[in-house]
Order: sequence, then C-alpha cells, then structure tokens
Amino acid sequence: MDEEKKHHHLFHHNKDDEESFAAYPVEGTHDYKEDEKKHKKDEHLGEVGAVAAGLYAKHEKHEEKKDPENAHRHKLEEEIAATAAVGAGGYAFHEHHDKKEDEKAQDTKKHHHLF
Repeated sequence: MDEEKKHHHLFHHNKDDEESFAAYPVEGTHDYKEDEKKHKKDEHLGEVGAVAAGLYAKHEKHEEKKDPENAHRHKLEEEIAATAAVGAGGYAFHEHHDKKEDEKAQDTKKHHHLF
C-alpha cells in the first residue's frame, strides 16, 4: 500500500530520487558566454531588420513620387515601414543592453576581491 501511494508532485519529491534532478543546472553555474552569444546574434538580427525596413520605407517614398495615382497607399506603406525600422532598432538596442549585462555579470564572477 505504501508503494502504491508514491506520488511525485512538484514540491513534494523524494529526497532519495536526486538523479531525476540531474538535468537541471547546479545553482550558480549559469553559462553567461552562451547568453552573450545569443544576445549578440539577436542584436545583429535587429540591426538587419532595421536596415531592411528603412530601405523599404525609402523605396516606398520613391514610389509615392513616381506613382501619384497610388500615392496615398505608398505613403501609408512608407510610414508602416518606418515604424517597423524604429521597432527593430529598439530591439537591437535592447539586445545590446542585455549583452552588456551578461558581460558585466561574467566579469563579476571572475574577480575575487580579498579585501
């Protein structure tokens, strides 16, 4: 009967069953280098997105002048592309900030001050 009532819940686990928790990282062993690489990659993606959206906005501005019949549509598409460029630039800035935080966290882990 005792073995039948073995329930594994989130907060009530058997202390003898430590091997099931081996997949979780040990507390304090966070890989900041891996996070830094991810943020760097995402920062570059944000930069590319900002450039691409900016170029598309520039193209639509040109189309607005070239095609006066559909000028209103091109003006709207230009504004939407410009907004997307600003958003992508903000995302790149955010990822740059996160990358710097990871670098700072990694540096604080290396220095051991005795006094």
